[in-house]
Amino acid sequence: MRNITTFGFLATLALFIGAQTRQVNAQTTWQLIWSDEFSGSALDETKWAPQFGNGGWGNNEWQYYTNASENLAVENGQLIITARHEGTGATEYTSARIITKGLFDFEYGKVEARMKLPLGQGLWPAFWTLGANIDDVSWPRCGEIDIMEHVSNEYMTHGAVHWENNGHAYVGNGTNVDPTQYHVYGVVWEEGLIRWYVDGIQFFQFTIQASNNTDDAFRHPMFLLLNMAIGGNWPGYPDATTPFPSSMHVDYVRVYQQAQPTALMEQSTSQLLVYPVPTSGLLNVIAPSPMSKLSVVNTVGQTIAQFGAQPAQTTLDCATIAAGIYTIQVECAEGVFTYPVVVE
Repeated sequence: MRNITTFGFLATLALFIGAQTRQVNAQTTWQLIWSDEFSGSALDETKWAPQFGNGGWGNNEWQYYTNASENLAVENGQLIITARHEGTGATEYTSARIITKGLFDFEYGKVEARMKLPLGQGLWPAFWTLGANIDDVSWPRCGEIDIMEHVSNEYMTHGAVHWENNGHAYVGNGTNVDPTQYHVYGVVWEEGLIRWYVDGIQFFQFTIQASNNTDDAFRHPMFLLLNMAIGGNWPGYPDATTPFPSSMHVDYVRVYQQAQPTALMEQSTSQLLVYPVPTSGLLNVIAPSPMSKLSVVNTVGQTIAQFGAQPAQTTLDCATIAAGIYTIQVECAEGVFTYPVVVE
């Protein structure tokens, strides 16, 4: 690895810290405002409300939603929604759908869920939002943001928006992905723009504007939904090849809103400790509390390494990281924290 002299390092780090200070004021830094890590043994009904029944759910779907443990469970740090073929007449197919309506809603921010999904003809898992004003204005005038939808046997995920513009209007796009592996599906929703991501890589964006009534649909609070439909107009219907039971696994759901840059800079310098700097091997990271996420970000904003839940004090092995200047970014209960480092 390239060697950096002490003098060269100090000069480089000083320039880097100055650049970081300017950059923080120009880029969005996120503060966690709500999450479910599914760490208990049952659904947290202070955060989610199960929904019930059948009737097609507006898409000629076949499932009957229940809160039975066979359909809706929290186990081993995950939410598990299971579609089943029960063979019992009107409730022959069962599944689950949960919402945060009346418990939590938000306006603008970053929303993410880490999940893996089943393959099967007629299966339709989804992670999405609806306008909190739906009871007053109905759908689609309330607006809908589909963060992740997967249908049948596709190796693809879809993102879309629905709204009212002289009738039902919608637009969306998809990207290739192996749904049977864990991925982080998310959107960044701003006043004028919605962007869709898989594992931090953007694949679609949509502009919110008055000219097509999307300002009415996407500039007010929304709530979250997770469900797995069975059949419907889009995926078609189960057949002899569809595996039952089939489950979608959700590791976490997190909602962030923009943090104040000045608060971030104060946190970055006073509450996060990273040493030794520079390093070519082990790097100690000490946060004010256990970390929900730990990332290594390069100077152009690309995440080159990311780790899930960590204790408040942990160690990174930097031996495989190329020499250069990076930012350690930590998310924990107190907020988002950053620290500049140099790898030799």
